[in-house]
Amino acid sequence: LSLTVAGLYDAPAAAQIGDYLMNVDDYSRVVADDGDAQIMVDLADGVSVDQAKPALERITDPYVTAEVQSVDDFKDMIGAQLDIFLRLILGLLVLALVIALLGIANTIALSVLERTRELGLLRAVGMSRRQVRASIRWESVIIALFGTTLGLAVGVLGGWGMVTTFRDDGFEVFRVPYLVLAQLALLAGILGMGAALIPAWRASRLDVLRAIHSE
Repeated sequence: LSLTVAGLYDAPAAAQIGDYLMNVDDYSRVVADDGDAQIMVDLADGVSVDQAKPALERITDPYVTAEVQSVDDFKDMIGAQLDIFLRLILGLLVLALVIALLGIANTIALSVLERTRELGLLRAVGMSRRQVRASIRWESVIIALFGTTLGLAVGVLGGWGMVTTFRDDGFEVFRVPYLVLAQLALLAGILGMGAALIPAWRASRLDVLRAIHSE
């Protein structure tokens, strides 16, 4: 079948149309099952989507699988599909966060155990229990914020790389949610402090004389 090229268009601007278009008659000649998968309607001037949608729905009522969608409805449908992937990522993020908090708590607990003698000496020269707890908690916060900063930097760079890679598929906008990232950093600091509560309490309750004589 010989056809004449009538025009060219950019793929990102018409990603849902496909790589090429042909008229219905020529398509029916080469394809046995030529059922319509998508029909686009160009509204007349002065006709809104709300006005046209009921009339179009009456036309599609006999076809059970047919659905009338505006541009906004179509965007919402695509967004809903991406939301499933986003929820999966968030689930993995929560799992990674729990593991990270357990790792911080374990690291701080081992740190307190290894520095029993140093903590005893600090208590002997006048450091209060409150100051010991505060120092342990801030150490945990620093560890959490360091890991969060590194993770956010890698995540933002990875997001930029994905948008750049899939630019031809319609992913053309890259935005950094600064407020969300700041909230995540604050949450990480709070959770890091919470992870050190038990190790900090144990460090503050060490017997000074036994701690000084420990190896």
